[in-house]
Amino acid sequence: MSKSSKKVAEVVERAQRVHVTRRDGEDLYLTTEHHDRQREETADVTARLFAALISSDEGARAVLLALPEVFPWARHLSAEEVREFVVDLVDATRDAVELDVHSTLHRVVVEWRATARILADPELAAQLTTPLPDEDHGEVLAP
Repeated sequence: MSKSSKKVAEVVERAQRVHVTRRDGEDLYLTTEHHDRQREETADVTARLFAALISSDEGARAVLLALPEVFPWARHLSAEEVREFVVDLVDATRDAVELDVHSTLHRVVVEWRATARILADPELAAQLTTPLPDEDHGEVLAP
């Protein structure tokens, strides 16, 4: 890239986004500012649409009906858990747009999928939901 920066810039302008494979670190994506603004606008519209949908009973029902198409594992969640998942998704989507924090959305999906995985296995779910003995093991320190 440093030897042919003009050529690289021309390729990025044509393609709008170029994947750069690195041997010594995480891969990179080079993009134009215009393309990045378009991606941000797409995320913003999606987040606002999603939030608007769940603000009405009809929209919330539509989201709940569509959820298994997007997240098939959600069928293992209770109705209350699905509602919590949707709220978490909307909040995380807003964080991605308003705060430029995208890891939260990924974490929400990973955590709810893990919950569904546990609930899908009755033995594991029973084992993990069995009350603990009434022993107090003291304060739990933050990791």
